[in-house]
This record gives sequence, C-alpha cells and structure tokens, in this order.
Amino acid sequence: MYRINNFNPGPAALPLEVLHQAQDKFIAYRNGMSIMEMSHRSRDVEQLFEETQQIMLEILGLDSQYQVLFMSGGASMQFAMVPLNFMSAKRNGSYVLSGSFSEKAYKEAQTVGNAKIVASSKPQNWCSLPAVNDLRVDPEAAYLHFTTNNTIEGSQFHDFPSAGSVPLIGDMTSDLLSRKMAFNEFSMLYASAQKNLGPAGATVVVIRDDLLKACVNPIPTILNYKTYAQNNSLYNTPPVHSIYMMKLVLEWVKRQGGITEIEKVNVQKANLLYDVIDSSGGYYKGFIEKPFRSMMNITWRMRDEELEKLFVQESELHGFDGLAGHRSVGGLRASAYNAVPIQACKDLAEFMIDFQKRKG
Repeated sequence: MYRINNFNPGPAALPLEVLHQAQDKFIAYRNGMSIMEMSHRSRDVEQLFEETQQIMLEILGLDSQYQVLFMSGGASMQFAMVPLNFMSAKRNGSYVLSGSFSEKAYKEAQTVGNAKIVASSKPQNWCSLPAVNDLRVDPEAAYLHFTTNNTIEGSQFHDFPSAGSVPLIGDMTSDLLSRKMAFNEFSMLYASAQKNLGPAGATVVVIRDDLLKACVNPIPTILNYKTYAQNNSLYNTPPVHSIYMMKLVLEWVKRQGGITEIEKVNVQKANLLYDVIDSSGGYYKGFIEKPFRSMMNITWRMRDEELEKLFVQESELHGFDGLAGHRSVGGLRASAYNAVPIQACKDLAEFMIDFQKRKG
C-alpha cells in the first residue's frame, strides 16, 4: 500500500496500525453494527466513553480529582467556553499571548468580559516566547490561560507560568501526549483531536473538580462544562466515531511505552530537521529563535516566496504533503506529530539537503 509522508498540521497523520484497527471494525463494532450507527444512549457507547476517559487520565498520570469531557467545536469553541464559564464582572481572565491562536483566545474572551494580557511576544513577531517565570497576575483573576505549543509559528513552552492560587488553563491542542508535562499543575487543559489524539471532530477537556465547581455563570446549557460532566459527555449527540478513534490512538500511545517513549522519538524527529536547517548556511532559515523551537511544528523560510513555492511543488512530487506554511505567515512547515514515523523525517531531511544542492 502506497502511503505518502504526511506532514499536515491538522487534520494530521494517524498511526497506520490504528487505521487498520478501525478498518477491521468499521462494518461491525459490536452486535453486528458499526460504531457510526450506534445510538449514543446505548450501553456500548457509554462503555466506550468510560474506557476512553480512564485511559486518558492514566496516560496523563492524573487522579480522580479530574474529569475528562468530550465535545465538539474544536479549540475555537473552548476560546469562548472558558471565559463564559469562569469570567465575571469582578474576576478577569488573564492571557499569555505567544502566537496566533493564543491571540484568538484572548480576543474571544474580550467579547465576554474583562480579559487582560499579562505577557506577549507579539512585538517580537512571535519569533520568541514571553517570559512567564515572574508574571504579574491579579490574585483574584478567574484563570490564567496560555497555549503550550504554537502550531502556526512553530514555538513551544518548556517552562510553564505559575500564578499561585489562580487556576492555570492550557490549550494543548498541538502537543498533548507528545512530551512529559506537569499535567497536575493545570486546573484545566483542552485539545482538539486532529493533531495527536485522532481525527477531526472531537475535543477533549480535562478539568479538575474544584474548577468545575466554579462554573456558576448563567450561560446556555450546551456551553456549560457542568452539563458535560453531569451527563458523561452525552447531553447531546457527540462525535462518537471520532472518540472511538481517540480511544484507539490512546491505546497505541500505551503500546509505544507512553508519553516518555513517545517524547524520545519526537526529539529525534525534530532534531533531524533542525540539524538540516542549522547546517544549511542560511539557505533554510528557522522562523523561531532556537530556545523556543517546537518539536511538533518545525517552521522555516527561504530566500523568497518563489523558491518556497518550488520547494512545496517538488516535495509533493517526491511523496510529501502538507509542507506549505500557514496562509497567514507563509514559509514552510513540517508538522511531525506523534504518528509521523521517524523514517518520514529522515526522508524529508534528505530531500531538503538534495534540494539545496540542486537549487542553492
């Protein structure tokens, strides 16, 4: 079976092993029925959700103080749900701005109430990350929100902000499960599935009970986190098949040795590409300053847009897909998520070296 090297930023590569598993069960999951046909009120679907929630907490090393919620709408819906649930006239939402998506989250919060920026690297054109070791956060703030990995720009936090008693909320859409993190320092984390968790359509929210109790604002039922917690994420019809795929991916992560072993491979994959960039004599120019580089989204520029377009065109002819940078920033980007094999990164590194020899 011919498989291209998929470096798309999301929807992104899925483990081939998982795709085969899903294929085997596509027609008949249990009782002669596909999972896509089953009622979300059935015991089979309830059991699927319970098992997926348990595996998620196990992999993250979190205890029963946390609940796992499934919903749709992606991270963009969370940008609105977070302030709707927690901000009030007396309690602001504090934001660390480090890239396009964190700025979108902040702007969404502004439509709800009093959102404040406590640190930003926008003046540096997102090429670095703001210092977060000594933030001045209002102790009465409802939460402190930041994005752990910036998909578009290609930067990643290695040190996380500390705000004392203020709840820490992390958008981990593009690096959840990719590396070890102190997940228990977060009152809440969320991620769209289409990077490291599964196909597009599902969003996972992991929230601690004490923050869940803080959802007291009179907001629409469908936008209240308590609704999902009280109904085991089955208040309305959820994206059942996407959550089934998420379960298969989580089981795959466990078979790889968990996050610890996944991270080792991700470091190798990223280094293969960064080594080519750094040794190219400026032919490939990394967009992000070295201390802040992402393992998930490797970004770079070339001398002009025409050469970048030619690079993308030739890469597609050589079996690569998804290497064009985001439309808002241009350039090149290789998203080396968990399911991208190390061989794909080796192949891309070799292609980059060869392209420079031919076109440099």
